[in-house]
Amino acid sequence: MSLRQPPLHAVHEERGATATEFGGWEMPVEFDSITTEHRAVRESAGKFDVSHMGELEVSGPDARRLMQRLTSNDVTALDVGDSQYAAITDEDGVIIDDTVIYRLPNGREDGGDSDGDLPHPRYLFIPNAGNDEAMADRWRTHREKWGLEATIENLTHERAMFAIQGPEARGLTIEAVDDPAAFRDLSRFEATECTVDGAGCWIARTGYTGEDGVEVIAPWADAESVWEAFDCQPCGLGARDTLRLEAGYLLAGQDFDRGENPRNPYECRIGFAVKLDTEFVGRDTLEAVKEEGVTERLVGFRLVDRGIARHGYEITTRDGEPIGTVTSGTMSPTLEAAIGLGYVPIEYADPGRSIRIDVRGRDKKAKVETTPFIDTV
Repeated sequence: MSLRQPPLHAVHEERGATATEFGGWEMPVEFDSITTEHRAVRESAGKFDVSHMGELEVSGPDARRLMQRLTSNDVTALDVGDSQYAAITDEDGVIIDDTVIYRLPNGREDGGDSDGDLPHPRYLFIPNAGNDEAMADRWRTHREKWGLEATIENLTHERAMFAIQGPEARGLTIEAVDDPAAFRDLSRFEATECTVDGAGCWIARTGYTGEDGVEVIAPWADAESVWEAFDCQPCGLGARDTLRLEAGYLLAGQDFDRGENPRNPYECRIGFAVKLDTEFVGRDTLEAVKEEGVTERLVGFRLVDRGIARHGYEITTRDGEPIGTVTSGTMSPTLEAAIGLGYVPIEYADPGRSIRIDVRGRDKKAKVETTPFIDTV
């Protein structure tokens, strides 16, 4: 089956980007070099094409109820323009995906919600690459199972998505939007409708790098003009990975995987996104997990010895006893040190604890470290 391509595929090719397969998409992995792009984001600003991320819109009288029952956070806390991070879990509390949910301006089609007196809420949520159809099916299946009235639209191939990240990203956005006043006062995890080069966009103060910045959702047909409106270093998925790892952020399919490495939010250290006073699939199981505690937890580590830990490498005790597996690892351009994430028994999870990483058959000393590895916004 052929790979899906973002709307700027030809533009990236012309710019000389190296492409890679990710989540069923052909995406730019680097334009100049991972280090150059990484440092641009940490020191000034960089722009990422993340159109491979899913975009699902949920509307209708029971949109809020459906979102609340299928995500782990408290959707009712969102006002228009707010967003929140959440997990999507199964009945066993295992993470299927993680997502960011945005509350859009209220729907205007029928003028009422299930209470009959207010415009109904609309939501946009972002599944990870390649999960858009699976999540759309999940939402539709549960809508029918619960007898709810809601519309689920998969807009992944109708809208482009870009991330402008770095200390100068906010200033670049103020310059790019046609009405700076609409954007200027946005706080972190807030979003609004703005126009960029005449194209109507949804712009949010969110990101995946640990830096300040925005994510911009634009019509597919206007992707090139919106991309060009932000004059900064183009960046690929290579720098996106090193940046997110320094910030201690999870990568779906790598730091958790429902099939290969099933994990719950407490093992992944995202219990802050679980609201047990709401009703959602997996809630009862997760309540028991919180009460009983976990036996393993995802930790950050930094290598003391020379070497780089990679996904799949074994974590051991100083005596060589296997205790876990590396889920993510890289050489940090910011720290100039090898860092990584992996699951270990809870007794090995305290910062400062000495562990070992088997790097291609060689025993390398490492220490558990608090994440994020760097200061983040």
